[in-house]
Amino acid sequence: MWFVDEVVLEVHAGDGGNGCVSFRREAHVPRGGPDGGDGGRGGDVVFLVDPQLGTLLDLYYVPHQRAPNGRPGSGAQCSGRAGEDKVIRVPPGTVVVDDERGTVLADLVEPGLRWVAARGGNGGWGNQHFATPTRQAPDFARPGLAGAQFKLRLKLKLIADVGLVGLPNAGKSTLISRISAARPKIAEYPFTTLTPNLGVVKVDEALSFAVADLPGLIEGSAQGAGLGHRFLRHVERVGLLVHLVEASPLVERDPAADYHTVRRELAAYSDRLEEIEEVVVLSKRDLDPGGVLTEHLAAAVRETGRAFFAISAVTGEGVRELVGHLGTRVAAKRASNTLQSAAELNDESERVG
Repeated sequence: MWFVDEVVLEVHAGDGGNGCVSFRREAHVPRGGPDGGDGGRGGDVVFLVDPQLGTLLDLYYVPHQRAPNGRPGSGAQCSGRAGEDKVIRVPPGTVVVDDERGTVLADLVEPGLRWVAARGGNGGWGNQHFATPTRQAPDFARPGLAGAQFKLRLKLKLIADVGLVGLPNAGKSTLISRISAARPKIAEYPFTTLTPNLGVVKVDEALSFAVADLPGLIEGSAQGAGLGHRFLRHVERVGLLVHLVEASPLVERDPAADYHTVRRELAAYSDRLEEIEEVVVLSKRDLDPGGVLTEHLAAAVRETGRAFFAISAVTGEGVRELVGHLGTRVAAKRASNTLQSAAELNDESERVG
């Protein structure tokens, strides 16, 4: 499936139906009077968060979304039928931005959440509303109001507990295929991952977490170089970063320099990425039997105070320990978020009281 994480939509809510001009004409009722009904309200354009979706692909092919108009009123004080809402299903993590002003209008995260993007126009009044003692036969009605219309840009930010980052060919895809059921493309050349991959890691019967494998970053990614810059915004959602650094004597690079290269790109893209907890992982440990590269990177990481693991996704060395650590940290963050939400609810209750 083609991964689409950004689309531009033109949404148009339904117009209100026109009011009706009508007069009662019944036997034995010589002065029937006006009885024109009101027009129906136009339908709203509504975004619905659907957890079954993981891409904006469906909306890419339908850039114009319009809700039905309200029906006009009719005689005998009959109001027109309201237009049905146009429901647009989007995946969790969709950010709605006003395309003209660049302002964020909504951040749609919670599954099942409904958000009205454009409200339908009200229906017009029929001539029954305009009768007065001095104007007993109004021959006019009010037209319906136009529905709101906007040009919106939808940006998807994947929601995952853990995000895998690193230079191309650092072993991210191999790791996610080892610890989850995800089966990304794996090869011995760089940029095999062209789109983010999501997997679910099961730690035990009570705990599992989602992990996202993002395309490799290179120097200058924050300014648009390479492929990874298109997907850096997905990292902003994760609660924990796993930074993979390759330890291969076949590649003439300094693991510590590679680590700092990616860190600079993350910091240049967003201050938020600087705040996310990071676990540094030296991958391909089996290619460093003497442990020279491993110790070199470990020394650089110790200066930062971050957790460090050396693994081989091929042989399985260190993988179980890494997953256990990630599970512990994810569980702790979830508990902290739950306590914070409860505290916010209590504060809100006290203010209302």
